[in-house]
Amino acid sequence: MKCAGKIDVRDVDESSINIDPIQAGGRLTPEAMKAVIAYGDGYSVCDQCRKPFRLDQIRTPPVDIFHRELAAFVNMDVARVVPGARRGFQAVADTYVQKGDPVLITALSHYTEVLSIEANGGIIREIPKDENNIITADAAAAKIEEVQREFSRPIPLLFIDHFDYQYGNRHQVQEIIRVARQYDIPVLYNGAYTVGILPVDGKELGADFVVGSGHKSMAAPAPSGVLATSSERAAEVFRTTAARADVTGRTFGVKEVGLMGCTLMGVTLIGMMASFPRVQERVKHWDKELSNGNVVVEALRSIQGTKIQSEYPRNHTLTRVDTIGSFDKVAQSHKKRGFFFSNSLKDRGITGIIPGATKVWKYNTYGLTQKQAKYLASSLIEVAEENGIPVNR
Repeated sequence: MKCAGKIDVRDVDESSINIDPIQAGGRLTPEAMKAVIAYGDGYSVCDQCRKPFRLDQIRTPPVDIFHRELAAFVNMDVARVVPGARRGFQAVADTYVQKGDPVLITALSHYTEVLSIEANGGIIREIPKDENNIITADAAAAKIEEVQREFSRPIPLLFIDHFDYQYGNRHQVQEIIRVARQYDIPVLYNGAYTVGILPVDGKELGADFVVGSGHKSMAAPAPSGVLATSSERAAEVFRTTAARADVTGRTFGVKEVGLMGCTLMGVTLIGMMASFPRVQERVKHWDKELSNGNVVVEALRSIQGTKIQSEYPRNHTLTRVDTIGSFDKVAQSHKKRGFFFSNSLKDRGITGIIPGATKVWKYNTYGLTQKQAKYLASSLIEVAEENGIPVNR
């Protein structure tokens, strides 16, 4: 079946249990699916745009209310929608980072944080991880001292991921922010794997900025995300233009420089809005998500030679697995090589693992029902036993 021309119909989530680590939290709700059809045109939300011609002040549909609800959702003062978390990083870095400034990230930070710093001429310095792949407050304090000695100038920004994308490990975010406060360093909380997935309270954490990903964790179309700030920082990051053209004398009203004016004009914004009530509700049930995820983790741990590389017990549904001593041993002599593993799962209606991967791979059980989690767990054990891998039942 084709959507149009050579574009295949995509039915991954309808026909399979999808455990792709970056897709689990971004699956659209039925409400968002309907909204996508109704608001698919590029400037569809602009039908009722009136002066002052700014996205967050559109009343029909209630975009203005949605912005206020977003800020409250993460307990910050002001929020804006952005084209993905990376554009939130960019807006903040553009505001505070100048050429030659040292900026702190971590050894597990996402590459988009690096790019946002590099684009402004900042110099990247990493807080190292410990032997358990955790970023600690002690490591942050030591790195701040080291960087201050090296540069003899203020550190304008620190990026910290609550849960990293490599291991899905939980880091000492609140404690790290407390340390940064002692040095007057603003902190950007990267909630790409938390905002929309589990409860996030920016003020309790002490963050200056909270960034979330709509298409990764808020059941929204891509690219979408949220940037929320404290009232103190809002006037800086969401500063309005003061430019005046020299020939025509034109000015540009209340357009926000760091956001290049309006951001999500159509389907991305409305899809995000349509899913929001369900997203608000689902973060209250994080314990169930962890419970379902642990069913799969324990199944993998029972397969001899398999190691959970992420912290254990698990605090997130994104998990990194080392199967060099189990499924990869089979791959060495199997006629399909590493593809035997993903093919065996596909035959059972399970998708999302990189085809051919049998050494180290990631998966995400977020959004699975208990029944689906148990089925996934039993399927992994079946594949192991069918290929002669011992299982400790």
